[in-house]
Amino acid sequence: MSCAYEPYDRVFLNLGPVPIYWYGFLIMLGAVIALIVAQKEGKRLGLDKDFFIDLLVFAIPAAIIGARLYYVIFEWERYNSFIDIIDIRQGGLAIHGALFAAIITAYIYSKVKNVSFWKIADIAAPSLLIGQMLGRWGNFMNQEAYGGPISEAAYNNFLQYVPDWIMNQMCVNGVYHHPTFLYESVWNLLGLILLLYLRYKINPRRGVIFLSYLIWYSFGRFFIEGLRTDSLYIVGNLRTAQLVSVLLILISAYLIYYRKKKGLAEELYDGTSLKKNKKGKNNKGKNQKGKKKK
Repeated sequence: MSCAYEPYDRVFLNLGPVPIYWYGFLIMLGAVIALIVAQKEGKRLGLDKDFFIDLLVFAIPAAIIGARLYYVIFEWERYNSFIDIIDIRQGGLAIHGALFAAIITAYIYSKVKNVSFWKIADIAAPSLLIGQMLGRWGNFMNQEAYGGPISEAAYNNFLQYVPDWIMNQMCVNGVYHHPTFLYESVWNLLGLILLLYLRYKINPRRGVIFLSYLIWYSFGRFFIEGLRTDSLYIVGNLRTAQLVSVLLILISAYLIYYRKKKGLAEELYDGTSLKKNKKGKNNKGKNQKGKKKK
């Protein structure tokens, strides 16, 4: 479908000669909201109020560096100098790179602080989705991470219900494109609801919430990535994000099974020990047998 709209200004505001871009602003806004949510939940589960603040001091720079390096590695031919590599004003951050760097940082930090990594990861999982949801709107303002051209049939079936101010920004080179940033943002919102349900209604074994986050996000990303026109490719037509998504789903599902089978997940999300419960049941059974003998 043809169209003719000017893209929105990428600058959020100007502080004198220094422009603050929507992309950076929305990423930082997502980080702040994610921090508040994690901090509140961490306090409820016995962590120091400054625990996640201290963690983010290391995790945010690591995530930005990881996201940029991941992107640059797969788009190496586009960069001619070190300045080009570190210039992220035009976007060029890969979520998978940020995620891997943040996980490594959190793991090291948990060891230093002598706190369970899985406890930290479970608490942080909903916050990660919050940050990703808002970060995708930075892609929207940059007019990137969109899908291929849409047909009239696709528009008439469901995209006509998307607000004009969103679709107008998806007018690229005179043609409407799929708002894949929106698809992923909505998918992450549904994932957030799922994780909160697991947290407050199910209270699963420790690690399940974080691993469920990886499975949920990766499942949606696999299909949404197939619609995008700016994918990174690992070899030939094999999209890097789709390969990584499949691997994350398989590894996460296996870890849920393996940790339970090997007795490595003997605590529930809220810290309740399953070992104590089992011992209590065994002792109760022995006492009952003793009473019968008497």
